[in-house]
This record gives sequence, structure tokens and C-alpha cells, in this order.
Amino acid sequence: MTDQQENLTQLLAAAGKDAGAYNKILPLVYDELKKLARSRMARERPGITLQATALVNEAYLRLVGGQQVDWENRAHFYGAAAEAMRRILIDRARKYASMKHGGEFRRTEYAEGDVADKDELIELLEWNEALDKLEEKDAAMAQVVKLRYFAGLTVGETAQAMDVSPRSVNRLWTSAQAWLKVSIDAG
Repeated sequence: MTDQQENLTQLLAAAGKDAGAYNKILPLVYDELKKLARSRMARERPGITLQATALVNEAYLRLVGGQQVDWENRAHFYGAAAEAMRRILIDRARKYASMKHGGEFRRTEYAEGDVADKDELIELLEWNEALDKLEEKDAAMAQVVKLRYFAGLTVGETAQAMDVSPRSVNRLWTSAQAWLKVSIDAG
């Protein structure tokens, strides 16, 4: 473990008792969270108006805002960050889908590239539902999906964040992908 990782682990442990520790945590995690957000945003539909910086800021506020959390370790923190990013993107997809079907009752002209494909929105919401079911079935598989897909971590980074071997991550990732495919195809 590097000095920065060890320092982050100590600050996360202290953050549950000292809200001021969050001011020291942000500089340590910001670049990594922004990298993860950029990776996640690269997979989004063209024309999305949310930027990686805004996604990081909103996710960080959700992580530290309003309640004290006892962070177990870096994996717990980064897993929560990935989950926050996922929830933000799902909430945006739901809002957009409801607006597209008259939720705001205002007529708005969109440029062709600004309108999300209906099938893409439906697929994202189905994927989210399947991931929620996977989490109930096997939390470790769901954690790997969140870290790999939503946070954009590599196998090695995921293994380090979860404190497991890369081989375990590969096994969980392969199983999770198969389970999600079957679940989504059946749904």
C-alpha cells in the first residue's frame, strides 16, 4: 500500500468521527474520481449534458453530505462513489424518460443529437434493475460490476479496492456478466 493509500485509509476512518477529515480526503480522491467519471461518461449516450466534473461533485456531495459514515476502507469508499455515480445517471435517465413522455407538459425543440434513443433509456433502466437484483443475490459480484463498469476501474484496481486477488475479480466479473445477460434477456 502506498503512503497516499494508507493516508486515505486513515482519513476515511477518521471521517466517521471528524467531519473536517473530508476536507483532507477530497484532494486525495478527486483526480481518481474524475478519471472514473470520465470513463463512465464515455459510455453514455451522445449529447448528454452532464460533465465528468459535475458527476464527481454531485457524487462526492452525496457521499459526504448530511450524514456521518463509518468508512471501512478505500474499497467501501470507492464502491460507494461508484454507486453514487450510478444512481445519479439512473436518476437522470428516469427524469429524461418521464419528460420525454410528457412529465413536464412543455413543448421543447431538441437538436437531433440531444435526444436520447428510447431503447437506450429502457436498456439503462433494465440494466439498473438487474444490477439491484444481482446485489441481493451476490453483493461481491455486484460490487465488481459497480467498480469495473460504473467506476471504470481495471481488474487490478478493482482487486486492490476490494482487497482480493485479480483472479477473484475476473471470476466474479465473468459470473456477473453472465448473470446480468441472462437476467436482462429473460426480463
